[in-house]
Amino acid sequence: MSNIAKIVLIGANHAGTAAANTILDNYPRHGVVIFDSNNNISYLGCGTALYIGGQIDDTKGLFYSSKEILEGKKAKVYMETSVEHIDFAQKKVFAKDSAGRELSESYDKLIIASGSLPIRPKIKGIDKTNVEYVKLFQDGQKIYQLLASPDIKRVAVVGAGYIGVELAEAVRRRKKEVLLFEAAGRSLASYYDDWFTGEMDKILSGNGVELHFGELVSEIKGGEKVTGIDTDKGSYQVDLVVMAIGFRPNTGLAAGELETLANGAYKVDLHQETSKSGVYAIGDCAAVYSNALEDSAYIALATNAVRSGIVAGHNAAGTPLESAGVQGSNGICIWGYNMVSTGLNLAAAEKAGFSAQYTQFEDLQKPAFIKENNYPVKIRIVYDKKTRRILGAQMASYQDISMGIHLFSLAIEEKLTIDKLKLLDIFFLPHFNQPYNYITMAALSAK
Repeated sequence: MSNIAKIVLIGANHAGTAAANTILDNYPRHGVVIFDSNNNISYLGCGTALYIGGQIDDTKGLFYSSKEILEGKKAKVYMETSVEHIDFAQKKVFAKDSAGRELSESYDKLIIASGSLPIRPKIKGIDKTNVEYVKLFQDGQKIYQLLASPDIKRVAVVGAGYIGVELAEAVRRRKKEVLLFEAAGRSLASYYDDWFTGEMDKILSGNGVELHFGELVSEIKGGEKVTGIDTDKGSYQVDLVVMAIGFRPNTGLAAGELETLANGAYKVDLHQETSKSGVYAIGDCAAVYSNALEDSAYIALATNAVRSGIVAGHNAAGTPLESAGVQGSNGICIWGYNMVSTGLNLAAAEKAGFSAQYTQFEDLQKPAFIKENNYPVKIRIVYDKKTRRILGAQMASYQDISMGIHLFSLAIEEKLTIDKLKLLDIFFLPHFNQPYNYITMAALSAK
């Protein structure tokens, strides 16, 4: 792009901040205008449960950018300002600030980073006081303060995905009773096979989380304020309900204007460009390319958001850059037990139509003669029986095995077969691992 361009950015959390920094740091000739409806930028939502559970004492570290930082790089930033309409034909954005003033900005290129919204189920009583959601920093602050009240004794967390499980731990750390409700028969079912989640469920239960799996919430009871919760299996007295059943892409702004997936996420190409030329979508409002599926998918993760923002920033500024795709690598740590995964678990691979097979192994991280800091590790590798291509991997241990999942992320991206791992050169030293380590042994046992 030889001419100076005006780039308007809607939304400034992870994806938007990454896009803004990419443009401002590398293409200072271009103009950048940012709209954000919130009063803060770059909140690390993955730290919400740590904050609520009292495991961190300073929330400043949950932010890595601000209006002042971006303005210092010469961006024009509108905070607490909601974009209400986009005129794609005239290339103009219309917004309203917190004082009700109407604003508008024209653009040459547009980047939409409108994020996601918590799913609000259609349950009777869902609008009562003390029914909370977890998305923004303010949400975490409110729940933190509610848990400080002696009136809050029993808390229902609805949804046993990552956020629900983390919140269940956080509430227990605050010395409150917690009931964890999940429609599926186990926790973390979207990410891990039951060989892994069975151990997590034992850890949750062993630490005082009352598990209610295979239960559907039907009503939230009480007058103005919550007093209980009904499911298809029973009634329970609770003082606070935290809804954690997932997120949906926030794409109402361009409804009917841009092509979307079935769930409403904006379709994008590998440049993050939407169905309209010069309009990009990034982060939780947009699809990503899954290297495991070899197709577009919706995988709302902060890591994916940041990468999509970098890609869109370069392309909007005139430097062609393609996304390498994603694997959806993720992890969780609950009471010191670590679980990490990437790509597809067995159920997801089968649902996607693959002829899926898995190989697994369990062993100590280090030789048995190492008596300290040496824990069992579980690993499962999912692959396609026909092509032998690795589709996903899961690992779990009280050991910090998080770095190991990066190998499998790269393996999926590069379309490696399970057989490539059988004689992979993996170093050995008793301080770190075993000579016949679990990665090698799992690969060698693949059928």
